[in-house]
Amino acid sequence: MSTNKIYRPQTNIDYSSYLYILPAFIFYLIFVFFPLADTFYNSFTEWNGISEKKWVGLEQYTKNLANKKITSSIKHSFILIIFYSFLPIMLGLLIAGLMIRVKVRGMATYRAILFLPQILSMIVVGIAWRWIYAPKGPLNSGLDFFGLEEVSRAWLGSFDYSLPFVGLIGTWVMFGFTMILFIAGVQKIPSELYDAAKVDGAGAISEFFNVTLPNLKGEIVVALVFTVTLALRNFDLIYITTGGGPGTSTMIPSMFIYKKAFQMNQVGSASSLGIMLTFLIFTLVSLILIIFRDKK
Repeated sequence: MSTNKIYRPQTNIDYSSYLYILPAFIFYLIFVFFPLADTFYNSFTEWNGISEKKWVGLEQYTKNLANKKITSSIKHSFILIIFYSFLPIMLGLLIAGLMIRVKVRGMATYRAILFLPQILSMIVVGIAWRWIYAPKGPLNSGLDFFGLEEVSRAWLGSFDYSLPFVGLIGTWVMFGFTMILFIAGVQKIPSELYDAAKVDGAGAISEFFNVTLPNLKGEIVVALVFTVTLALRNFDLIYITTGGGPGTSTMIPSMFIYKKAFQMNQVGSASSLGIMLTFLIFTLVSLILIIFRDKK
């Protein structure tokens, strides 16, 4: 008599759990997916936002790529990455490395003060720094006080200095974020690793590069992704401080998108530039994740 039993997989699936994520999924479709899909379609059309759309294929993309002002604005965004990403990360790592060696009283207060720019509105930050950089602002007044009148200038009105000095604002804003992120990362590093490094005779620099830096890899990736993305999609700070000027010396893609869509009524061209910017951000973030991925 056979005792073998035929296995019959259960086909009764409880779909009730999917009802919990349905509202979020609908919200995503309405406010994220559909606008993105509509922007992607508009990028292949010639449209002023009111009249009927005219399909032009890749023409808007080729025009944007052939526009020297737009390609120059992309270069400006890469320059801003230095100030928004690389400098804050280096400063944050420096502070994290010093914390291992030096104990400072009231560190929590210092961290709160340095993190303050992160919780301020970028409009407030932009207005404040526009006042600091003004021809009669605190920066020039301080230079004049120390007899450096020849150095004083309208910093945001200079073709040569406007972009880096706007970038320094980004460094000031992002430094607090990277510092807090790396300090939190340092606190989770086992103290035994530092004790072993000291036993081996490692100095401060060797300890930083062999213990601290490798164990902050995850935090560095997060900082790179966040800061690079912010640098490329930056708009409000440029809009408040320089408006893209003088000339086009501080123009960035997001400013062109705004001007084309809302001032020049070139919605199709603005959509194509927005898709190009999205693709650029996605590409750079993907490269960061690929470069820093764990190799097993």
